Amino acid sequence: MTARRAVLLSLLTGLLLATVSPAHATGYRYWSFWDRTGTTWTYATQGPSTSVPSDGDVQGFRFAVSEDSSDANAPRGAASFATICANTPAREGRKRVALVLDFGTPSDAPSGEKPPSRRTACASVPSDATTAESLATVAKPLRYSTNALLCAIGGYPETGCGEQVTRRKGAGQVESESDEGPAVGLLAGAAGIAVLGAAAVWQARRRRDAA
Repeated sequence: MTARRAVLLSLLTGLLLATVSPAHATGYRYWSFWDRTGTTWTYATQGPSTSVPSDGDVQGFRFAVSEDSSDANAPRGAASFATICANTPAREGRKRVALVLDFGTPSDAPSGEKPPSRRTACASVPSDATTAESLATVAKPLRYSTNALLCAIGGYPETGCGEQVTRRKGAGQVESESDEGPAVGLLAGAAGIAVLGAAAVWQARRRRDAA
């Protein structure tokens, strides 16, 4: 292979990779559920309807757009049980669960909605209560899907439930998923590949004719 042909092939490969790289990342808009240990949030391994916290536990919810659990955003701000439940005395046969409710940012909000301010609450519930039951005592109205997915806390958001959206990489913005035609960049990239391909064929024929 000649140096010129190698360069052309390299350009073809680079342009192809740049063309097929996605401009948007697909994610889902939903309430994620977290457990806190010390100063660290950990994505919960159970859902709020099956999780049974202990007295003194701190749990959180964050509304945001994320691709999966590894990409999810944890609740923001301080989260101390001593602070959140300072005015809720211990009672026999009941437990106190500190809850952090982070309604997310405007960029993650559904169209036309504004996220409420982050807040905390101390739920005093029976010892065998689940997280969902604890949440229901301090953050009504709650909304669930027919598949028991938590859709809204404190009435937010008013609509939607785990819908798929696209997130512009590096822009922190989201938009609803839609069936759009080919992107301008994709068409331009394809045209560029066609031009380089034609140039490579022309070079090969020229060398063959000269031989």
